[in-house]
Amino acid sequence: MPSSHSPSRLSVMFDDDHAVASAGLALVATLSEKLGLTEAVDELVDVGPFPGKRVATLVHAMVAGAQCIDDADVLRSGSTGVVLGHPVMAPSTLGTFLRKFSFGHLRQLDKLSETMLTRAWGAGAGPGEESMTIDMDSTICEVSGKKKHGAAYGYSKVLGYHPLLATRSETGEVLHVRFRKGSASSGRGAERFVRELVGRCRRAGAAGPLTLRADSGFYSRHVVKACRDHEVAYSITAPQNPGVKKAISGIDEGTWTPIEYTDNGEAWVAETGYGDGHRLIVRRTRLAETQPAFFPVFRYHAFITNRVGDAVSLDADHRRHAVVELAIRDLKEGSGLSHCPSGDFSANGAWAVLATLAHNLVRWVTKLGLGIDGPVVMKTVRRRYFAVPGRITRRARRRQLHLPTKWPWAEQWTTCFERLCALRT
Repeated sequence: MPSSHSPSRLSVMFDDDHAVASAGLALVATLSEKLGLTEAVDELVDVGPFPGKRVATLVHAMVAGAQCIDDADVLRSGSTGVVLGHPVMAPSTLGTFLRKFSFGHLRQLDKLSETMLTRAWGAGAGPGEESMTIDMDSTICEVSGKKKHGAAYGYSKVLGYHPLLATRSETGEVLHVRFRKGSASSGRGAERFVRELVGRCRRAGAAGPLTLRADSGFYSRHVVKACRDHEVAYSITAPQNPGVKKAISGIDEGTWTPIEYTDNGEAWVAETGYGDGHRLIVRRTRLAETQPAFFPVFRYHAFITNRVGDAVSLDADHRRHAVVELAIRDLKEGSGLSHCPSGDFSANGAWAVLATLAHNLVRWVTKLGLGIDGPVVMKTVRRRYFAVPGRITRRARRRQLHLPTKWPWAEQWTTCFERLCALRT
């Protein structure tokens, strides 16, 4: 016979109007209020009535884990809307709102994104006078429906879109995003993207030296010129074209410097000049084989740069460009970019920009509220600080948010909330 404490003997009722789903969203809502998100949207984005409430609903739903428009309905449950500080729009309203976007409206969202970045950095989340490294890359947002406007097959043979992104290496923030159709090559629009990217970083308050790291998809004289025009140091992987191969073959054998590598292989680094005043830094590797080859077989990885420093250090730093993949993965899995919810290209472009805003809000909460300087993982932050069940009550004409006793991260949550409430922007 089942015990009286058995879950199967519970009496379940969905009747608590005071319950709050994801009460920890109060942290994000507080920062959004301090940064003036709703007011900035109303000022900058001219799409239908009350755009601020609609954008705030979408962004906060993404922070809560929304992967599609219908997921925003969770914010309408119980008294969840009370902790957000704005009315929660219905999913049907949000879908209609996104479908109204045109290319011009997407540019307005870009301006909104820059405004939020400027305010957050001004509040203490920015690099200030310190140097900042920017990682640029593209990614595939896979879709299933063939009727989605702009979705196509690219070099990966996957049906989807091919957005271009730039992230801040030190924190994982998305500094800029450009939504593109699926058939776009990696380097399409890269020069203009770099110029816009550097401009918005400078306007947002990045006053120190800037460094751009990119893979071979962005190896172009136009990208290099954009970096030089804006006095940005660059480190760009070079493809193994005939000119690069010839330069590598001309490196004297005595100049190769051994570096640490995997247990089953060896690696060396050397450099030579290449092209229009570039430094070509080359890493060659050789894996250990049970049967040694008569002639050694090397694999080469080269990149061009104008940075100052020794070749070994610059090679190690260039390899750290791989952290951009972690930021992109978190943007997809944690902030909703794994799904493009509409059949309209501009609606999906708007969804992508708002996903980056949700992604950044979480980083700003952890930086300004928790004092975490490095990158964070969205699912960890959500589990500890956002996905907290709560209940709203009233006492002395004031709303009170009750959270669970013995919550493992209660002290950090309280500290974060107090810091965000005291924030001056």
